[in-house]
Amino acid sequence: MSNHCDFPPATVSFLDTDLYKITMHAAIHKNFPEIEVCYKYTNRTPSMKLNQAAIEWLKVQIGHLGQLQFTAEEIEYLKSELAYLPQEYFEYIKTFKLYPEQQIIIIHATDDDFQLEVKGKWVDTIFYEILLLSLISEAYFKYVDVDWDVNGQYELATSKISQLFAHGIPFSEFGTRRRRSFDTQEIVVRAFVDYANLPENRSKKNLLIGTSNVLLAKKYGLRPIGTVAHEWMMGVAAITQDYPNANKHAMDYWIKTVGESHAGLALTDTFGTDAFLRSFVPPYSDCYVGFRQDSGDPLAYTDKVARHVFEVLKLPQFSKSICFSDSLNIEKCIKYFDYAKAKGFNSNFGIGTNFTNDFKYNKAPYDKSPPLNIVIKLKEVNGKPAIKISDNLGKNMGDANTVKQVKEILGYKENEWREGDESKRWT
Repeated sequence: MSNHCDFPPATVSFLDTDLYKITMHAAIHKNFPEIEVCYKYTNRTPSMKLNQAAIEWLKVQIGHLGQLQFTAEEIEYLKSELAYLPQEYFEYIKTFKLYPEQQIIIIHATDDDFQLEVKGKWVDTIFYEILLLSLISEAYFKYVDVDWDVNGQYELATSKISQLFAHGIPFSEFGTRRRRSFDTQEIVVRAFVDYANLPENRSKKNLLIGTSNVLLAKKYGLRPIGTVAHEWMMGVAAITQDYPNANKHAMDYWIKTVGESHAGLALTDTFGTDAFLRSFVPPYSDCYVGFRQDSGDPLAYTDKVARHVFEVLKLPQFSKSICFSDSLNIEKCIKYFDYAKAKGFNSNFGIGTNFTNDFKYNKAPYDKSPPLNIVIKLKEVNGKPAIKISDNLGKNMGDANTVKQVKEILGYKENEWREGDESKRWT
């Protein structure tokens, strides 16, 4: 690692992450404290590469992560916001630290070839995903694409929230992982809070549900938002090697950790939503308040869960909600909100990249400065491949043979979605 004094730390708190990293960390600590994992970084926009200066800055920032610790004030905040988590978790994180020199492997064969893996116990390494993704994005826009600035970002964010408020659409800010910097994300959150607090908007203030970024939620008095990521189902499936019941096992362990009344939203598409819905029956359908849609055609998804909720489960209209969270912009939110309402669902929206990485070049012809599409996903769990099948081919991840075998086991039907090209998201 480079000398840590070369650059000040860009990440100053463990809370500068998405809430579901903390809730999953608690679940892993309770249920799988000895499990070994490997994470792999993937750039879905391979033409957008880090240069040597970006890599050197990133290496220093990775070293700085070893200095992070939960403060007493932060732990008290988490206790108040996440009282449903096991109390022993709050004791455990008092001494929790990262050891990047031991846990992170950076590979760059040439100046424009960058790869990264994370290895260690699951409970020791789960925080790296969001921390690294936000740093990699920041490195790119600090040293590679530099023809942009924050001028107009506050006003752009205000314009977006005004449109969502005008249509009565509830939403959360989900933009940590692909932001250009913490400052660019904070501009957006501050604009939202300012707008929601205007006297004329106070009756609609609850439409701003919160932010997934725990540090910004704490700073601005917002609700931190999140339940689980695909990582949870991927990990449980790889551990149990029981793919037909992977979703059921994942829900069992989750409810065991947080309790039935805090199950939250069900993320359905890790192994295809069809497979998930086969397990989504009582008591699970009684615990979860709704679903999170994160791949495939959102309208077809709404139809599918509507059939399950209203025809199979015989539940009343508007008894469940859908949180749409895949590659959203304001126009899509309005379209999906209206469609979900017509189908009998409450809906809300987790909007990420369109909020925190929506920029134009500051030179003529002022075209869009596109965000990176980068992910860090579980590659192996206890030496077994970890996979994600999703609701469209573009988001399939993991060992190809295992993906093929699991698709056969689950009777998975291939899905192509015309907007599912991962290399062209948000461009």
